[in-house]
Amino acid sequence: MLTGAIALLLIVNIAVFVMLQRTRDFNDNVDRAQRIQLAAYQVLTLSVDAETGQRGFLLTSRPEYLEAYTNGVARLPERLAELASLTAGDPDLSLRVERLTDLSQQRIDLIDRTIALGRMGRVEDAVAIIREGTGKRVMDQMRAETAAIDEIQATRLEFSTRQTEWAAGATVLVNALAGLLILVLAGVSGWLIRRYVLEIQEARNALDRMNAGLEFKVRDRTFELTRANDEIQRFAYIVSHDLRAPLVNVMGFTSELEQAGKIIDLQMTAVETKAPKLVEQDALTAVREDLPEAIGFIRASTEKMDRLINAILKLSREGRRNLLPERLDMTAMAQGVADSVRHQTEASDAMIVIEPLPSIESDRLAMEQVLGNLIDNAVKYLAHDRPGRILVSGEAVADDWIVYRIADNGRGISDRDHERIFELFRRSGKQDRAGEGLGLAFVRNSVRRLGGDITVESELGKGSTFILKFPTRLVLAEAGDY
Repeated sequence: MLTGAIALLLIVNIAVFVMLQRTRDFNDNVDRAQRIQLAAYQVLTLSVDAETGQRGFLLTSRPEYLEAYTNGVARLPERLAELASLTAGDPDLSLRVERLTDLSQQRIDLIDRTIALGRMGRVEDAVAIIREGTGKRVMDQMRAETAAIDEIQATRLEFSTRQTEWAAGATVLVNALAGLLILVLAGVSGWLIRRYVLEIQEARNALDRMNAGLEFKVRDRTFELTRANDEIQRFAYIVSHDLRAPLVNVMGFTSELEQAGKIIDLQMTAVETKAPKLVEQDALTAVREDLPEAIGFIRASTEKMDRLINAILKLSREGRRNLLPERLDMTAMAQGVADSVRHQTEASDAMIVIEPLPSIESDRLAMEQVLGNLIDNAVKYLAHDRPGRILVSGEAVADDWIVYRIADNGRGISDRDHERIFELFRRSGKQDRAGEGLGLAFVRNSVRRLGGDITVESELGKGSTFILKFPTRLVLAEAGDY
C-alpha cells in the first residue's frame, strides 16, 4: 500500500512538473509575442516619424523638421534586426518580416529622394513624387503586414491561453489528487506506525519479562560461580599447603643424603689410602659421581616444585584477600617500583621514565603488585644490543575509565604468544631468565579482580607495551568481591 501510494504521488509530482514547464513555455511565448508586436509597431511608428519629418521639411524648408526623420532612420535598422531575430525559424512570420523590411527600405529610399530634391530647392518635383501616391501605397502595405503579424500573434496567444487555462485546471485537479494521496499516505503510515509501535511495545514487554527471569538466573549462576571459585581457591590452598609438608621432608632428607654421601666419600678416601685393593672402582664412581648427580637432580626438582607451590599459594591468597579501595597516587607508586629495581637498570644501562599518571581509587597492594610485575618483566627482558628504555604513562578516557601503559624497547613478544603469556606456566621466547610463567597470570587475575582489563601490543625484536584499563573508582561488587 505504501509503495503504491508513493508511486502515485511520484506520478502526480511528474505531472505537476510537466504542467509547470508548459506554463513557463507559455509565459515565454507571451513575452516573445509581445516583443514581436512591439518591434513591428515600432518599425511602423519610426517610418511614420520619418515621413512626418519629410513633410515638415518640404513644407517649411527648415532643417530642424528633419530631426524626426533622422531619428527614425537611425533606429529602424535596430528594430528590424530585433524583429528578424525574434521571428527566425518561424515560417509564418519570417516571410512577413522580410516583406516589411523591404517595404520599409522602399519607403526610406522614397523619402530620401524627396528630401534630396527639397535640399536642392526643387520642392515642386518632390511634391510631385508624393502626389504620385507611391509612398502611401508602401505605407499601406507596411500597415497591412504589421496587422497580419499582430493577428498571427494574437491567434497564437488565444490558442496558448486556452491550453494554459486547461493546464491550470488540470494542475488544480492533480494537486487536489496529490493532497488526497498525501492524506491517504499519512493515514496508512499512521496505521502502520501504530501497529509497529504496538508490536515493539509487546516485544519490549516480553523482553523485560525475559530479562527479569534472566537477572535471577544470572544472579543465581553468579553466586554458584563465586562459591565454586572460593571452593577452588580453598582447595588450591589446602592442596598446596598439604604438599609443602612432604616436600619439606624430601628436601630435608635430600640434605641428609648429601651429608651422608660426603661422609661415605671421606671414608672411601681413607680406605683407598690405606688399603687400595679393598676399594672397588664402581663403588668410588657411585659415591663420587652418581650419588651427587642424583642428589643434585632431586634438589633442583624439589626447589622447582617449592617455587610452584609458593606461586599457587600466592595466587590463592590473593584471590581470597579482601580488596580495600583507597585514593592512590599512581605517579608516586610507579616511581617507588622503579626505585626498587634501580640497581638492575643501572647494571643493564637502562632507564625508567615515569610520566605524570592520573590517580585512581583502587586496592593499593594489588596495584603495587601489578605495576611491580610488569616493570620487573620489562627490566628482565630488555635487549642487550641497545640501551633499555621503559616508559610508564597514563591518561583518563571517556566513561570514567583510566588507561595505564608500560612500554619498553626490549625483546618483544611473538604474535602467537600475545594471549598465551597470560596463561599459567606459559612463557614466551628464549628461556634464559629465571621464572615459572606465573607472573603475568597473576597480573591478569589481579587486574580482573580490580574490574579492569589487560592487553599487550608487541612486535618481536622491537619491544612491548602492556595496556591496563581500570575504572576510576573500584566497585567491589563489580570487581569480583561478593
